[in-house]
Amino acid sequence: MAETTKGSYVEPGAEFTRDTNYIEDRILDEAGARWPVEPGRYRLIAARACPWANRSLIVRRLLGLEDVISLGMPGPTHDARSWTFDLDPDGVDPVLGIERLQQAFFARFPDYPRGITVPAIVDIPSGQVVTNDFPQITEDLSSQWRRFHREGAPDLWPEDTREEMEELMRFVYTEVNNGVYRCGFAGSQEAYESAFDRLFSALDVLEERLESRRFLMGGSITEADVRLFTTLVRFDPVYFGHFKCNRQSLTDFENLWGYARDLFQTPGFGDTVDFVQIKQHYYIVHEDVNPTGIVPQGPDLSGWLTPHGREALGGSPFGTGSAPGPVRPGEEVPREHTAAAWAD
Repeated sequence: MAETTKGSYVEPGAEFTRDTNYIEDRILDEAGARWPVEPGRYRLIAARACPWANRSLIVRRLLGLEDVISLGMPGPTHDARSWTFDLDPDGVDPVLGIERLQQAFFARFPDYPRGITVPAIVDIPSGQVVTNDFPQITEDLSSQWRRFHREGAPDLWPEDTREEMEELMRFVYTEVNNGVYRCGFAGSQEAYESAFDRLFSALDVLEERLESRRFLMGGSITEADVRLFTTLVRFDPVYFGHFKCNRQSLTDFENLWGYARDLFQTPGFGDTVDFVQIKQHYYIVHEDVNPTGIVPQGPDLSGWLTPHGREALGGSPFGTGSAPGPVRPGEEVPREHTAAAWAD
């Protein structure tokens, strides 16, 4: 069996299966917690290239937690051992003092047997990983760190639609977020064709849902939008070609394409996206899918900045709240890695 980027495996002739066993510890805002909510104590490690990590970057920014939880960013590629901090001076994370994320995992679990994944939260005093449970991380940023949210931060988990939202997010995860990987790492023609049909059937469902509502749950953004966005923004640059998800491009879906642009142009979403790193990650790391390691120059990304027209459906991204301010200095995506570079 061949290991993929998230510690998951595909057996020749079989369907792709993701390893979903993560470190389930949580940082809790309650007395006696092993890992208590404490500003400045934890460091979020999140590679811009990774869609699962991109979620945490978006949520941290939307909620205004930049001054509360610091950010370490590995480069876009990794080897069989771990993500590395090759973008930092001397290849060392300036806060944790480590070259590889693997070191934080081994500091807590010397024989850690699974994939070293992002996002991960590391306890700075001990240098030990706390959790890499990516869906729980973003949920807890909303619920456990509420005392430190910025004024005007959105409610990404509205109580009145929570049950419906959680059901929808399960659908998005199994059929879309994981669906593209099921296509890309299929072990047989039969497995690929089945995965392909499942993926596009799900996208058709979402296309219809977004015909009458601006965002997945209505007139303002929620966690569900964060989780779908990180797959959609990678669809044409990577999944269409690299993972053979090519019935049609994102730009061929009227509602999904407008919706994705609406989110991309919303502060907190597009300003966390690094298209260069995204393409480098998939096309270089996945040697079994792309053995030459050649990274394509296209597609043209300038369309992400064109008018989306979704305002006609009403609502506003932040509801009664407000947009986050400018990106924190040092966390900006280089302009040449953005859609703006194509529009110049």
